[in-house]
Amino acid sequence: MKLLEGKVAIITGATRGIGRGVAEIFAKNGADIAFTYVSSDEKAKEVEETLKSFDVKVKAYKFNVSDYEATEKFIADVADEFGKIDAIVNNAGITRDGLLMRMSEENWDDVMNINLKSVFNVTKCALKTLLKQRFGSIINMSSVVGIEGNGGQSNYAASKAGVIGFTKSIAQEIGSRNIRCNAIAPGFIETEMTADLDPEVIKGWVEDIPMKRSGTPEDVANTALFLASDLSNYVNGQVINVCGGIQT
Repeated sequence: MKLLEGKVAIITGATRGIGRGVAEIFAKNGADIAFTYVSSDEKAKEVEETLKSFDVKVKAYKFNVSDYEATEKFIADVADEFGKIDAIVNNAGITRDGLLMRMSEENWDDVMNINLKSVFNVTKCALKTLLKQRFGSIINMSSVVGIEGNGGQSNYAASKAGVIGFTKSIAQEIGSRNIRCNAIAPGFIETEMTADLDPEVIKGWVEDIPMKRSGTPEDVANTALFLASDLSNYVNGQVINVCGGIQT
């Protein structure tokens, strides 16, 4: 039996990188999927068709998850369309890197709104459904940068550290209702966001990783699969590093 057979999953920011990797692994394992995107209709359609090839129900929703009212409508629509919500993967995220002395207020706000406020929005809006069901798994995408920081990424690090604090607090608030909340902290993962980096820079980073390779979206997606499945029924309030050992 597929690990997510009969389950409904929400995945934010699923048209590329880790989000798409999670969506594909979930669909392969039988989950019906509602996913969000914010820009390319063409890309969303492509992902939708790919996921449907696994014989699951799929629907794409275009909006900005940092918008609370839009998120509230999205959750209501998903609950109505799919009948329930088993797993939520809060994955939507951006970077606006730069040294603090040169960082604009806009770049700070954009990162905090997409990376952190969106996690509040989706989780808060889904609580009514989850509490009524008395089950569910919330999976928040953090980063090893949120644990140890990184020069030139104070906004990103702060947002991802916030995700960890939020995750641990929510796990304590709703664990008694059989709703789990965990975070994944990826290390250096090869995605579209890293494709334009200098190969020599990437080589230097990889040398610092004990496993001597960068990660893939599938590496992260498999961890999300575990957390969304019944295999992790007693895992709550945890941060799982998927980083090849660079964070120990």
